[in-house]
Amino acid sequence: MKRFKKILFAGLIFFGISVLFIFWANFKIESETENKITFGLSKLPNEKVRLLLGTSKILANGNPNPYFFNRIEATVQLYKSGKIKNIIVSGDNSRKHYNEPEDMKNELIRSGIPADKIYEDFAGFRTLDSVVRAKEIFGQNSYIIISQQFHNERAVFLAQKNGIEAFGYNAKDVNQYAGFKTNVREKLARAKVFWDFLFGVEPKFGGEKIEIK
Repeated sequence: MKRFKKILFAGLIFFGISVLFIFWANFKIESETENKITFGLSKLPNEKVRLLLGTSKILANGNPNPYFFNRIEATVQLYKSGKIKNIIVSGDNSRKHYNEPEDMKNELIRSGIPADKIYEDFAGFRTLDSVVRAKEIFGQNSYIIISQQFHNERAVFLAQKNGIEAFGYNAKDVNQYAGFKTNVREKLARAKVFWDFLFGVEPKFGGEKIEIK
């Protein structure tokens, strides 16, 4: 019985520390990026490139993914405002018949953005991969990131820690009920950011340099 109590006590301590660490990680990321994230076009600088972060076009239940289409809408707004000239669409292409960059590119073209202004990054498997590859593969040390606010905060934070001057333009979010799982997953992902820093985790794939004219 005493051994069980010791194990339970140790488990409670570990749980408490983990919860505190998650709260700290979220506070740290939000506080260090609040001046770089915006819903207002007028608050953004003019940049050569915008980085659109990928997500699935269709949900598991077969319905359109509002995160995806809200990001597309925000990207079109930003392009038409003249704030950006080129777009990197970065996402997952690791499975057959699943291609986030291609889906994003096709939707942007349907919305009137020229195909020659869109550059595809097929190795953006994680946010870390996307932001670092925009620098290392596409040669961009400064750019605007487009995603929902919760995602932009983490992406901009990662960019800053990798020597990139990044800004976030927030796409419209979804309602709290629909996005509950996503928001919980994001809280944990922010804690993992510092775990990756501790162990020096880097993008999975490199590749040949791609010039953005």
